[in-house]
Amino acid sequence: MTRSFDSNRGKYFYQSAIEMNHGRKPMKNIVIIGMPGAGKSTMGVILAKTLGRNFIDTDIVAQETTGRLLQEIIDQEGTAAFLRTEEQTILSLHGHHAVIATGGSVVFSEKAMKHLKKEGVVVYLKISFEEMVKRLRNITTRGIVLAAGQSLHDMYTQRVPLYEKYADITVDCSGDFEQCIGNVMDAL
Repeated sequence: MTRSFDSNRGKYFYQSAIEMNHGRKPMKNIVIIGMPGAGKSTMGVILAKTLGRNFIDTDIVAQETTGRLLQEIIDQEGTAAFLRTEEQTILSLHGHHAVIATGGSVVFSEKAMKHLKKEGVVVYLKISFEEMVKRLRNITTRGIVLAAGQSLHDMYTQRVPLYEKYADITVDCSGDFEQCIGNVMDAL
């Protein structure tokens, strides 16, 4: 992260290594993936404000598009319908210079992840299973995709390899949130 002064605007701005990109064409988007409770939305807002980018939360886009809460889709139509909705939402995005916070199950769609990676960098906010459980307070209302009979531990174990597969950058976010923000900014 480089701090520079813009004399035209009369203020400092921060430019990440992604934006500087060593003279190559800058990447347009920063895509945040991770477990439920990893802090994707919160981190996304902070990154967007810090880096002067647009912010897109794909869960909110899906809710606005369908006119329904994520949990309603899961409860009324099942996880397969939810995953289709999530994929369609991602494929409809054409963000430029944005920070995109995704839903935790986005990694189940190879098509969606290819779309997100095409012109951006994927940042995996890694947390431990214990940290995820500690942070999740509203598991029955927040739209978490669990297969029939699947425990949170099973979900965690299933998703970790997918997050690792798609991540360009992995940042440990199990500790203090302020430290996690610093870790992400340093990684970018």
